[in-house]
Amino acid sequence: MANVTIKDVARVAQVSVATVSRALNGHGNVAEEVRNRVFAAARELRYTPHAAARSLSSRRTQTLGVVLPDLHGEFFSELMRGIDQAAREHGLHLLVSSYHGDPEEQGAALRAMRGRVDGLLVMSPYMEAPAVLDDSLPMVLINSQCQGESVAALGVDNYGGAFAMVEHLVMCGHRRIAFIAGPAGNFDAHERLRGYREALKRFAPDAESWVVPGDFDEASGHRAGLALLDAAQRPDAVFAANDMMALGCLFAFAHAGVQVPEDVALAGFDDIPMARYVRPSLSTVRVNISELGARAARMLIARLAEGVVVAPQPQALTPELIVRESSASRRRADA
Repeated sequence: MANVTIKDVARVAQVSVATVSRALNGHGNVAEEVRNRVFAAARELRYTPHAAARSLSSRRTQTLGVVLPDLHGEFFSELMRGIDQAAREHGLHLLVSSYHGDPEEQGAALRAMRGRVDGLLVMSPYMEAPAVLDDSLPMVLINSQCQGESVAALGVDNYGGAFAMVEHLVMCGHRRIAFIAGPAGNFDAHERLRGYREALKRFAPDAESWVVPGDFDEASGHRAGLALLDAAQRPDAVFAANDMMALGCLFAFAHAGVQVPEDVALAGFDDIPMARYVRPSLSTVRVNISELGARAARMLIARLAEGVVVAPQPQALTPELIVRESSASRRRADA
């Protein structure tokens, strides 16, 4: 249908033009049933708002900015899937940038977003928070140490997830539990290492901490696996700070003829989609990554909506222990 206007959408949805405008702009003061009716009418009529006109009339770009440390790998793919889903629910677009783990590039990416987006979703994993806070734009931080009075934050209980996995491995009879750590200076990695150490201290007080460096990618997991194979005595179990390193370690073990879990148990963190399809399937700590992205986006959209105030207190998702084949107890493995 040519030249479809907002009045046509209002007529089909049987609401006022103002209601259509509020629904399409993601405002919070629209009932969900009415919002769904408006979106259904817009789809039926193939209505596309004029972006320039919307921006001039509302002083909004109808765009959310997303600034991430990287775009490579299943974690970021799942995170973006959740963010995109929430943005599409509200008729919003995304402007995405990666700073490749460089704090200076992060600042440049944030500056480039000004004037182009209505709000920002920022993942800043550094232990020493860079200057990402900007009062000129509403912002939600994801998995970040940074906090501010005007900034909302959403993260994951990394410490609790790691603590639960070590308890599981100890209950399975493992005592020499090696940990493949994440990058130095990374907040998630720091919390997972802290959870490993404190759980080991509580549940296996006679066991020694055994930490091998890693960098959250498959290659560093493979290197850590090779280093563990060269040790004078192999570990009973290996807990990698994320699934990508666990998969790299699994490859090193398989190539050396070391069987998992018969010879060494193995576990990861995140529950990326690949974790359930490798053999043996990987025990891990499940983070609903797409839900993390979707919830962060909805928090930001709520902050942008008229009359809606989101408390800036940090929120945390509780991860779930997922036990699969790779972490069988020593009794089962010996059998």
